[in-house]
Amino acid sequence: MSKDIYDVIIIGGGPAGLSAGIYSARYGLKTLIISDGVIGGNMAIAHDIGNYPGFESIKGMELSERMKKQAEKHDVEILMASVKKFEKTDNHFKVFTTGKEIIGKKLILAFGTKHRKLDIEREEEFLGKGLSYCATCDGAFFRNKTVAVIGGGDSAFDAVMLLSDIAKKVYLIHRREGFRTEAFKINKAKAKKNVEFMLNSVIDGILGKDFVEGIKVRNVKSDKVENIKLDGLFVEIGSVPLTVLAGELGIKLEGELIKVGGRQETNIDGVFAAGDSTTGSSGFRQIVTACSEGAVAAYSIYKEQE
Repeated sequence: MSKDIYDVIIIGGGPAGLSAGIYSARYGLKTLIISDGVIGGNMAIAHDIGNYPGFESIKGMELSERMKKQAEKHDVEILMASVKKFEKTDNHFKVFTTGKEIIGKKLILAFGTKHRKLDIEREEEFLGKGLSYCATCDGAFFRNKTVAVIGGGDSAFDAVMLLSDIAKKVYLIHRREGFRTEAFKINKAKAKKNVEFMLNSVIDGILGKDFVEGIKVRNVKSDKVENIKLDGLFVEIGSVPLTVLAGELGIKLEGELIKVGGRQETNIDGVFAAGDSTTGSSGFRQIVTACSEGAVAAYSIYKEQE
């Protein structure tokens, strides 16, 4: 790791951060990406991506690796570390990771999101013991078993499609009748013979002693409660932005999101933000919009150097 001052420090290694890094480096700016966790973020755990331009179908991990290699080809440095805090001096920023203090002229915050939890009793207790927030990561452990997916959006249907090729039986449990995903995905899931939809339903509890053995499912219309025997439970009910550090720096939030302008700028001079944790792209959380926001943020910094 170079001790020089970076022109741009990007916090986050998802599609927004990687895209920002590629553009920033191509503009000749000395660039560092700091990532906590898997490079690619939530993109990396997507089973199958069918709406990213140029690829009819591509695995999330493969697309993440392609973006990472492209960034490294342009001499973007990547540091795998957790950011503890950052501070603004007169015209620089100090970023503190474990045992390191890194200095940059500009920041791009590409925090991304974390998985939303059910917030029901014993949820934490069963994590890793039949309960998972990542079908791509853990689906292989449930071959020929019975599982349930909770949710009605893109991530839930991605999980259903992945698990339907592995598990004996897959329940899709959703609190409403309508879904927040493409009709193409819905029709594909409905065509699977081992997938059963349980709509207008919520989970009232997890059953089991040491591992998940089943769930209590309540129909919100009839109030009828049914116990379903399961080997695994996958929670895919969306995500929440990781914006705690932004608030500590005095960056304005709009709800849970970092408020940005058309140049992806925040209210703090020299700090830009991109991706799912921002108000950009009208809240449309997609890989392609995250990439575009990252590119715009890098371009905005480049224009300020002229």
